[in-house]
Amino acid sequence: MINYNGKAFRPVQNSENGETSAETLFHYVQKGNILTSEYSGGKITKGHLIGLVGEQGEIDMRYHQVNSSGELMTGICRSLPELLPNGKVRLHETWQWTSGDLSAGKSVLEEI
Repeated sequence: MINYNGKAFRPVQNSENGETSAETLFHYVQKGNILTSEYSGGKITKGHLIGLVGEQGEIDMRYHQVNSSGELMTGICRSLPELLPNGKVRLHETWQWTSGDLSAGKSVLEEI
């Protein structure tokens, strides 16, 4: 199982309806199979996520964030890890807003 504790990630791709960008920084903390993160940057003033890490390193998470327009946004996300040749992790994410327009999208995050 991949342990995400102490790892930091930045988005390298996102759907147009997403709010994260290369300026958004995620700091992951993992205890057992429970993953949490605080994040901010770009259009996001402050965000948190909580998730469960599966045996193959996949993450089932929920997130909430306040954007630069002062809106509280919520969503669900499923992340599938890819181990890169340099030993870092790339996360392929499929997500959907549970607030706003309820649209869905995809993003890619890479460990820094």
